[in-house]
Order: sequence, then C-alpha cells, then structure tokens
Amino acid sequence: MDCISFYREGSLRHDSRYHRWYFFELKPAGKGVAKIMAGFSKKPSKEMESTRLCLAGTSMIMLATGTAHCVGMTFVSADPSPRVMVSNSLTAHARPVQARTWRLPRHTSLRSFGATAQVQGSQTSRWSVVSQGLSVCALGLAAQRGAARYARKQKRAQREAGFFWEAEPDQKVAVITGASSGLGLAAAKALAQDGKWLVIMACRDVVKAEKVAKEGKFPKGNYKVMHLDLAANSSVQNFVRTFRTLDRPLDALVCNAAVYFPNAHKTGVVVPGLFPGGGPRWSADDHELSFAANYLGHFLLCNLMLDDLKKSTASPPKCIILGTVTASVNDKELGGMIPPLADLGDLSGLESGMKAPITMIDGGEFDGAKAYKDSKVCDVMLMRELHRRYHGSTGIAFSSLYPGCIAETNLFREHYPVFQSLFPVFQRNVTRAYVSEEEAGRRLAAVVSDAEYDKSGVYYSWQGKSGTGGEGGLEAPVNTEKKADWFLNFGSFRTLGYDEIGGEAADNERCIKLWDLSQKLIADAA
Repeated sequence: MDCISFYREGSLRHDSRYHRWYFFELKPAGKGVAKIMAGFSKKPSKEMESTRLCLAGTSMIMLATGTAHCVGMTFVSADPSPRVMVSNSLTAHARPVQARTWRLPRHTSLRSFGATAQVQGSQTSRWSVVSQGLSVCALGLAAQRGAARYARKQKRAQREAGFFWEAEPDQKVAVITGASSGLGLAAAKALAQDGKWLVIMACRDVVKAEKVAKEGKFPKGNYKVMHLDLAANSSVQNFVRTFRTLDRPLDALVCNAAVYFPNAHKTGVVVPGLFPGGGPRWSADDHELSFAANYLGHFLLCNLMLDDLKKSTASPPKCIILGTVTASVNDKELGGMIPPLADLGDLSGLESGMKAPITMIDGGEFDGAKAYKDSKVCDVMLMRELHRRYHGSTGIAFSSLYPGCIAETNLFREHYPVFQSLFPVFQRNVTRAYVSEEEAGRRLAAVVSDAEYDKSGVYYSWQGKSGTGGEGGLEAPVNTEKKADWFLNFGSFRTLGYDEIGGEAADNERCIKLWDLSQKLIADAA
C-alpha cells in the first residue's frame, strides 16, 4: 500500500483576516512512502522564504521525490489546500514510475492533530490512463525545470553577494588588500598554496586579480577575489558588508595596498613639459589619493572589521599594517634619511579637513614623494594606537613590518623609466638591500601564519646578509639586537618593540590626535 501521511497542527482554515502561509516538508518515510509535514504561521519565516522551489501563492505543487535535489525539501503555499503530486517510487531518478494525486482537506481542527490520511493504491483505478501519463510527464518536467531555475537563481545571487566559493570550513580566513600585484600578490599566493588559508584578495581591479590568480595557479577554493577601492569610503563599507555574507570570522587582516606618485608635483624634468607629474590625484571623497588609499581607507577598514577579528578562534587573530623604511621609525636606517623626509608637522592639514585644495597632512605644499612617506608614518601610528586601545581587551595582535626593498614592483610604475631600470641594480650591488617579490611575500605570509609573529605592538624587520634588510640573515622574530650594517650604521634594520619605535610614530599624543582627526573624516562611514 502506498500512502502519504499528513500531520496537522492547528486549523488550516484559510482566514482572510489572518493571511497565513502554509509550510510543507516532503520527507521519505521508507520505500514507496512519502510524508508531508505541515505547519503554518502568520508570516513566512526565513526557512520558508529560502525554499528550494519558489512556490508561494500557488495551488499546484509537483515534486519528484525520487530525485536527490527534491527529497526532504520544503515548499510554501498561501493556499491551505494545495494539490500535491508525489512519485510512487523513491528510487526513481528523472521520471517517476507512477504518481498519486491527493487534495488536502479544506480545513481541519485541533482534534485531528496527528491524524493520517491514506491514499490507497486502489484509487489508481479512478484515473484514466491519459491522466496518469500527463501527471507523470508534468511531474518530471516541473521538478527538472524548478530545480534548474533555482540553481540559476542561487548562483546569480551568490555571485552578486560575493560568497560563491568552495572553501573548507576549517580554513582560516585572511583579507589582503592590494593583492593583485607585488607584495600582496606574493603573500596571497604563499598563503593560498599553504592550504590552511582562504585568502580574500581585496582589490580595486577584480578582473586583473582573477587573471593573476589563475596564472599563478592559486588552488581553487583557497582564494576569493572581492572588490575594494580604499580611496572610496563607500567601497570600504560595501566590502565589509559583502565579506560578512560569507558568515566566516576573520583571522587576519593585512593592510598592504598603497599608491605612490613620486613625481606628481613636478612640472617636468630638465625642461618644463618633459615627463610632467600631473599634480595631485584625488579620491572619491575628495582627499589627496596617497593619503586616502594608503592610510585613511585602511583606518576605516580596521575600525569596521574589528568585530570580525573578535569572532576569530585563532590565537591570536592578527591585524598587520605595512610600513616602510622611508617612514623613519628607526633613525639608524639609511632609507629614512633620503629627502624629502616624512614630516606630519602639527597635523594642520588634517585638522582643516584634508580636502581640496589641501593636499598634505602638515598643510604644506604638495610633494608626491613626501605624501607617500607621510601616509606610511600614519600607518605605523595607526598600528600603535590600535595596539594601545584594543590589544588588552580583545587579544588581537597588531603589528607592522618592513619586508625589505622590493626594487622591482608596480609601486614604482609612476616613476621615470630610467629610475625603474637602475634602482634594482643599485639595491643589489650598492645597498645590498634588494629582496624579490617572492621573498618579501614569504616574509609577510610568515607574519600572518607563524606563531613566532604573535606579538602585538611590534615593528618587524629582517636583518639580511649585509644587515640592510636584504635576502638572507636573521628572521625578524630573532632580529632584535643592535648590530652594524653594511654602511656601519649601528642598530639599523632590526625588529622594534612598541616602546622602541622611533620618529614621529613614537609620539603618543600625536598618535591620539591623528586617530581623533581621522575619526572625524570617516564619521559618516564608520
């Protein structure tokens, strides 16, 4: 005997005063048997709204219970007595062998709770052969088309929401800004190939990021590209909202992205008009672009994603902000002595709103190279202030680092061609500070993943064979002692603790003032 059991709870009377939705769940109950569980509510719940077949408001439901994508699925109907067609054989695949038709009662009472209505196999005789054939065909077609429509709709919605990926649930999650080239790409590749990380490549150019990830043979399921333009506060907000659709905690946030316009302030080289710099660039929020993309966007991102880091089960979750030798946090390093020197002054430009025509944090005349250096000082100050405010209460490890001189990188794409050709040669043979993108990426990936880099408030730096931060030498966690480098500078290129960080970044009062003024700039977005 084939039967369909209908379990009733409460009244199924359709009352126009209370617009009720009826929830049905189709479950296999043994060979040749299917159960329809029914309930109702005044409003469809989230479970109802996310049904596999969108049948709300219909009175005819056709399901192939023999197919894997329909067995155990649910549907919602505004009709209290929908017509349900169920296959007879639960082992059938695309086309069920037989079908039964059963119209649910128009209304029931609480006294009938737990009652069972059975459809006997003998009822088949009441149907004509033609009706059975049409029912079977309609049943299979509806199931196929419904499942296909649902799959297309879900894939489209998932692509738009940004969470269609095939990651393992136990993978840690790292967000790396500026991961489509240079250091960010190298670090993303190292982490993705490690297999323990799902790397979110947060990039302005998502097409480029997808391309380089495929060319770099990133393992599928170990990376995901998401759009992020750090020079636009609205884009930062959208990125955070999209990330949260993943429903995953954040284990590491790497603030790496940067732009550099060293000649933007120049009218020309030798004679006016030869390689003109083009003047300052502006962000979507009308800030000078180096300041916006290198610092302010990361300031907003860190503030918005603190809650995501707090949810991490990693010990500890990490927030890593890239520094640079030119930020002058160690006055013994030669790179910090090259003019124009970073100088935030009294932050008067920032205090005035840092919008056009104001281009510099100190309120001075625009200089493209100095704007970059100033923004990187701000990044180190941001790291120190995050550590001071949040490490004790959250356990999040905040750190910064200088991964070495990456002389061949897209960061210099705005520089003169002759500089791009000679700079790597100079760093290899004169300063001996050269590191490849691959080596720098390995160093950054280690800060993200290795337990040796779990300290907070630290500025990591590698020794290099010549003591100038190049390849080789001591790793950053043990590179803490003062030694003479290739140029006999004592104490350069070493890892600095919170209280050892020097220069403007060591000024606690200025760090607090920078934080407060930055909060005002992002007040509408935070």
